[in-house]
Amino acid sequence: MNTEYKNDQNVDVPPEISPGFVPAIRLVSNIDGSCSFEEGTMPTLAHINAGVFWISNQTEEWEKKTHVAPRKQYVVTIKGTVRFKVTDGSTFVIEPGIILLAEDIEGEGHSWDMIDSEEWTRLYIPMAENSDDFFTPATRVL
Repeated sequence: MNTEYKNDQNVDVPPEISPGFVPAIRLVSNIDGSCSFEEGTMPTLAHINAGVFWISNQTEEWEKKTHVAPRKQYVVTIKGTVRFKVTDGSTFVIEPGIILLAEDIEGEGHSWDMIDSEEWTRLYIPMAENSDDFFTPATRVL
């Protein structure tokens, strides 16, 4: 795995010191117009192609209702705990340390509400068009 350091030098990170993965949840639009989610991981030190990002701790009116993501984006929670709900009523919780990939840009969308806090501080990083989102779905043992 390569990572970038000062002076834009690419440095190979030996596998034995690679920190691994962080938990992630991806919201997706289904063919029938519904929204669902899948749990998985994202690798650390992966170069995410991003040209802009912003931080928010405010909630706009449209965000309080069921909605689709305005663009494919990573949402990184800095502060707060949020419960998301998808079409079939299933829920999941996002808190600091879990990356949300909001890729449900069509269909019914999702909703969310705060858990045990008044403020959700998050970082939005739009995904570059046609780029890898680096998400690896979790494998389930039945």
